Amino acid sequence: MNRTAIVALIRNDLRLYFTDRRAVIVGVLVPILIAAFFGYVFGGVGQQETARIPIAVVDEDQSAVTRAIAADLAADKLLQVTGLARAQAQEQVRSGKQNAAAVFPRGFAEQTTRALFSGRDKPRVELLVDPSQATGARVIEGLLAQYSMQEISREAFTGETGIKSIDEELSRLERGDAQTAAAGNADLKAFLQSARRLAERQRADGAGAGAGTDAAPAQSGFGLSIPYTVASTEVTARDDVPYNGYAHSFAGMSVQFILFAGIDAGILLLLTRQRGIWLRLRSAPLRRSEFMVARALATALISAFQFVVIYLAAVLIFGVRIQGSVSGFVAVAVAFCLLNAAFGLLLATLGRSAATTRGIAIMAMLLMVMVGGAWVPAFVFPRWLQAASLYTPTRWAVDGLDAMTWRGLPLHAAWAPVAVLLLSAALCLVIAIARFRWEE
Repeated sequence: MNRTAIVALIRNDLRLYFTDRRAVIVGVLVPILIAAFFGYVFGGVGQQETARIPIAVVDEDQSAVTRAIAADLAADKLLQVTGLARAQAQEQVRSGKQNAAAVFPRGFAEQTTRALFSGRDKPRVELLVDPSQATGARVIEGLLAQYSMQEISREAFTGETGIKSIDEELSRLERGDAQTAAAGNADLKAFLQSARRLAERQRADGAGAGAGTDAAPAQSGFGLSIPYTVASTEVTARDDVPYNGYAHSFAGMSVQFILFAGIDAGILLLLTRQRGIWLRLRSAPLRRSEFMVARALATALISAFQFVVIYLAAVLIFGVRIQGSVSGFVAVAVAFCLLNAAFGLLLATLGRSAATTRGIAIMAMLLMVMVGGAWVPAFVFPRWLQAASLYTPTRWAVDGLDAMTWRGLPLHAAWAPVAVLLLSAALCLVIAIARFRWEE
């Protein structure tokens, strides 16, 4: 093998790359800036204050229950609650100013406390939803159910409306009509009588506590609520290491913009044909395999340069650390750079013209990085898309870099990503060699 010719070709490709200083700066600065943006949006370093979900509350009932539910929603750290009229709330949801609007109808408090004991005639809370904010709507539904059950049960067991509903249900049981004839009626009647006595005692205690003061009696805390609390613990490399959102964003942006270098390498090879440089290369004492090795190594070295500069910025400015295996991190990076080099050669052999090839290559590359989770984590995808993403090498590259950085996994966690990347590189290289045309 003509090593001198190979080294000369590599040196020439590197010289051409570094001659265009603006392109070099853009090639490393743009991914750093975009990674910084995505990293900040997806959490930054440690816990950051999350944006509140805007929700409108339309209280057409104006009861103590609906006011208490609205107050509970407003106190929740996930929500930003605004009280509005129905027409105004609907218009703000339509214009995107509110993610959703919860409409409590007239008679809500009375109907819900009655339905709590009878299970009939349940009122309907209308949730006006911005269809582009489906995830936020699910959060709102859950919180609305939680706080509504808490306040409705409190009213049912301690409020005037609740006592009235209990009396109505007891009266209906006493009549023993056909609708209530069942073996469990005696037990239900005993339960409601106990609830009636408890409600009277709670109201008496509350009235006594408020006697002699200007303040209203304190509201009893007897309402049913979730019987547990949740303590969230971030599982990262170590217990004392907070999650760094920049680690994932730099993995994704490195993969995306290094792939751009592979596209540029393939386009450059096509341009050598169009500009007549190809004739001089063919006249040189150089075999086809030597030429392809030189091109691949030059592209891999350029990719490695970009990778090193991007991750130096990640480490020095944004606190990204290799919490797992350093060897595994280097192995994933090298395997991806080799894949990128083979990808560039493949583009050059498949394309007819530089312009057409660039457009097709950029489209294919963007699809790969989007599906591979380079922009947003793959877990937010639908289940079928998560499964499909495993067939893209970009998914394995991003997951491998994540595993070696913020996840802090050992070396063996890098074996699968490295194997997939190297196999993908070999496949690209085989196709490129098979389709490579040395002659015009």
